[in-house]
Amino acid sequence: MFNAHKKVAILGGQRIPFVRSFREYSRTTNQEMLVASIQALVKKFNLAGKLLGDVSLGAVMKSSIEWNIAREVVLGSELDPRTPAFNVQRACGTSLEAVNLIALKIAAGQIESGIAGGSDTNSDLPVMVQRSLAWKLIDLNNAKSFGERLSTMFSIRPRDLKPAYPGIVEPRTGLSMGQHTERMVKQWKITRQAQDQLAYESHLNAAKAYKEGFYDDLITSFKGASRDTMVREDTSLDKLAKLKPVFDKSENGTLTAGNSTLFSDGAGAVLLASENFAQQHGLAIQAYIADAESAAVDYVHGAGLLMAPTLAVSRLLERNKLTLQDFDFYEIHEAFAGQVLCTFKAWESEEYCKKELNRDKPLGVVDRRKMNVKGGSLALGHPFGATGSRVVATMAKLLAQKGSGRGLISVCTAGGMGVAAILEK
Repeated sequence: MFNAHKKVAILGGQRIPFVRSFREYSRTTNQEMLVASIQALVKKFNLAGKLLGDVSLGAVMKSSIEWNIAREVVLGSELDPRTPAFNVQRACGTSLEAVNLIALKIAAGQIESGIAGGSDTNSDLPVMVQRSLAWKLIDLNNAKSFGERLSTMFSIRPRDLKPAYPGIVEPRTGLSMGQHTERMVKQWKITRQAQDQLAYESHLNAAKAYKEGFYDDLITSFKGASRDTMVREDTSLDKLAKLKPVFDKSENGTLTAGNSTLFSDGAGAVLLASENFAQQHGLAIQAYIADAESAAVDYVHGAGLLMAPTLAVSRLLERNKLTLQDFDFYEIHEAFAGQVLCTFKAWESEEYCKKELNRDKPLGVVDRRKMNVKGGSLALGHPFGATGSRVVATMAKLLAQKGSGRGLISVCTAGGMGVAAILEK
């Protein structure tokens, strides 16, 4: 395959505010939220009527009627309707994977520009009928005679009529992410106090970022929301300490609504391009995508469900001949405070790094003062498919403001996977 080895520039990102589910965005679809985010990019970068190389979008909690959502979003925007688009889904790493795929197309010289993003909503859940009812309805539709139809209709039982709600659990274990993380924090001996401290720092950093106006040009108002609604400027360690565990409700439970992400709705997108495209259109380059990596762990047979980023980051560092300390900023997705702290402990563990990462020595310590400096998912929210676009846009702006440097992005996902990326200025 032809490969032009072009540098991939990040020109900027836009998103709508992340809000708590079942509130501001009730009865709002993924498609509506994504169109709003794409339109914000179109307006900011003067893309109305422009033909882009490709668009990659995705969502996790997606209805079957949204089978071609990326293309429908493009057609609902002011982009040239001839712009192609495709869906992507890698659980919570969806939009970071979308960024990676568009970046690869640009690097190879297949396209000069593209948009990557994602969305998710719990307020418009794809509630389904039971599979048993679906099969019987198919039989009813295919029936050749009145007798067959009647027989099929009488075969429908009350249990068939019970709605099937999508569950945020792992099909192979029957456990939620929170329950898996409770297992992880017990294994790694992460305290409740340490988890609350990280959550507290996330809210403080987010509140400070809003005061500084950092998000003013990254967020566009939508349906009455003008900022992320879950940021708690007035939170405290005392308030966090009073919250009860929500997954393991015994005296041993440590995960609470304060140190775990809340159900969130929102969407975001990032504009990527070649240097030539940026120059031709007079657009400033915020940062470059240097590399990306995905990984998975065998959580079914004992590995920590959300530990895959440890592998993805290790491979990135090895391939790029970098250490874990060679970064000016870290954007580490905070699905749970405990998950982040388990990852840090693993990177600091000689045994883990030798056994799981094939390293001669530990990767070492991450400087927390450089991590999620504008707030993380615990404060800002986590619409599953949208978080990757948020962290990429944030990291690119941080590097642009600094004028130089390198940033590490890490996102854990359902299914025991993780996605990581390196951005440079």
